[in-house]
Amino acid sequence: MNCAITEDDLISPYLIIFKSLLLIPISHYLIFFFLTILLFLYFFLEIHFPKADPISLTFNPNSDFCKFIVSKCRLLHGRYFPTFWLSSPHLQTAFLTLFGKSPPFSYKRILYQATDGGTIALDWLMHSDVVEGISQVVNASNPGTDRTPIAIIVPGLTSDSSAAYIKHIAFRLAKEGWNVVVQNHRGLGGISLTSDCVYTAGWTEDLRKVIAHIHSQFPEAPLFAVGTSIGANVLVKYLGEDGPNTPLIGATAVCSPWDLLICDRFINRKLVQKVYDRMLTIGLQGYAQLHHSIISRIADWEGIKKSRSVREFDNYATRLVAKFETTDTYYRRSSSSQYVENVAVPLLCISALDDPVCTREAIPWDECRANKNIVLATTTHGGHLAYYEGLTASSMWWTRVVHEYFEVLLSSPFADRRHKIIPEPLGSSIDQGPFVDAGEHGMVAAASEVDTTRADAEPEDNAQIYVKTSNHLHKDNNPQVYNNILGPLKKRVDQLSRYSRKSIWLLAYIAIVTTWPLVGPALLFSIKRRFRKLVEK
Repeated sequence: MNCAITEDDLISPYLIIFKSLLLIPISHYLIFFFLTILLFLYFFLEIHFPKADPISLTFNPNSDFCKFIVSKCRLLHGRYFPTFWLSSPHLQTAFLTLFGKSPPFSYKRILYQATDGGTIALDWLMHSDVVEGISQVVNASNPGTDRTPIAIIVPGLTSDSSAAYIKHIAFRLAKEGWNVVVQNHRGLGGISLTSDCVYTAGWTEDLRKVIAHIHSQFPEAPLFAVGTSIGANVLVKYLGEDGPNTPLIGATAVCSPWDLLICDRFINRKLVQKVYDRMLTIGLQGYAQLHHSIISRIADWEGIKKSRSVREFDNYATRLVAKFETTDTYYRRSSSSQYVENVAVPLLCISALDDPVCTREAIPWDECRANKNIVLATTTHGGHLAYYEGLTASSMWWTRVVHEYFEVLLSSPFADRRHKIIPEPLGSSIDQGPFVDAGEHGMVAAASEVDTTRADAEPEDNAQIYVKTSNHLHKDNNPQVYNNILGPLKKRVDQLSRYSRKSIWLLAYIAIVTTWPLVGPALLFSIKRRFRKLVEK
């Protein structure tokens, strides 16, 4: 048997594979590379097949208002068909940020001075200013007698009246007969900070004062409000805090984050979400740089400069400015989801389930369904504040919905301020107890609940007292403070004993059984001693 090894047998198998690969045409490699890139983009950008998806509506079936709105708003019964070449939430959002075109017009600016010395820019676009699609700056009509409806727009994070989506909704409403005012956040819209107060995701005092100011200037005009992104969170939180005591007739919250703590976890979950996180951080750092002289004095400037995420920026800046113990405490107490049940005016909420910034996980479905004043409209696609439609992506679907909803509400009997529906509290009392703040190192501290009112509020017989949560432990030994703390606990115990007497007896039984190994021998020993004394006598 010949076992000799030839020279051909010594050739490496890898060399054979390499020579075989060289025989494949280069065009095939290019096709493979192109298909690989497409597959990566398909999953990374979450591209979907363009189709018309129905609008999902969540509301209280026992609410006359909700049934009326749902029956009259044609767009809520229709379908949203996104622009076919923007069939991705990331493409929609990126197009809005980078290439979004807005109608050409100019605002008329009025500066509002807050009581703390801060300056808020109010940019007006009157219906009389809009002529054939082009706005002209003219004198406003006489306030006091003007009954033209007014829409107050609250922009999103680091956005102002010049943002494309803000100009879209402002122009559409003004063109259809509305007066529009954009409430720019402090330090935005080309206005410098004139006080140490900086806007945050939960700061509602500016919106409250602006609404009161506009209502005093136009007492006969119906007031509506539109909140977008962080502005929607501020608007819903304000509506929940003031309840029926707001002059607003109706409101719309578009792409609200709802729960800032959940959104913070979501935006750091995937690589594509981290891109948004980084872009938002750069915007916040730019805002801080514009107002370096003030922010460097009231916040940690070195920490701001090295921040690589929104959470880090909030930890070094927002948390300190707003005087919260931890970043999680700031997120928790600034979230609007806990105020949804107290909203007492008609509210339309619009959210996209594929929103790459404000996740669907934060939407308070049950709270919206329980409140008779809220209609929640969700779409499968739409991105964040984009909702582009049409072949050329020249129209935004949500702006048409907001206009139709306001028109329907304005002509309905629910537009009467005297007939606001006060929501009934939810049956669950899980989150009615004192808050517990968890520190960064696991330290736990209780935060008591105290009754506070605004400093500028005038005392009235029927004034509503708002319950807010303090940021620090209460050090007053006044008995009234203890009554405020123990009162809710006693109320819950009374309810438990009234409605769940079986549970009380069950708890008593468990207490006896669990403590019997210690109490039993002591009780038997006492009985034996008494018995011995009786026998000796």
